[in-house]
Amino acid sequence: MIEIERKFLVVSNDYKKEAHKKNRIVQGFLNTDPFRTVRIRVKEDQGYLTVKGMGSENGTTRFEWEREIPVKEAEALLKLAEPGAIDKMRYEVQVGEHLFEIDEFFGENEGLVVAEIELTDEDESYEKPSWLGEEVTGQPQYYNAQLSKNPYKKWQH
Repeated sequence: MIEIERKFLVVSNDYKKEAHKKNRIVQGFLNTDPFRTVRIRVKEDQGYLTVKGMGSENGTTRFEWEREIPVKEAEALLKLAEPGAIDKMRYEVQVGEHLFEIDEFFGENEGLVVAEIELTDEDESYEKPSWLGEEVTGQPQYYNAQLSKNPYKKWQH
């Protein structure tokens, strides 16, 4: 139940032609406390309840527990969520032995595109595709829970 993940900005749309899957995701947060974030997600016709713990000092590792729940229950729980729902399209791109998940945000976070890769070890090597930009792992403003409170449009350069 430990997630090891790195996060990057995306510098071009080239990932779209490499994607083998894409899904619309709407999610909200029942709790955005960094010590225990509770997320509700609707991804197509599936619902998910996720609890995440505080990240490690460098931001790559943290506790994550997730369960699929009926989509009707997820939709009902979204109505209880804190203000600032996240709406995004997720693209999945296989690069070598790893899967990159690229999130293109909409609404108040439009213009932000972030790629994530899950690893089995913090020092694991992986191929870096040409569309992968600056690493933002451990930068809280790029966490979805923070984007729901302080959207990208409010702080982008």
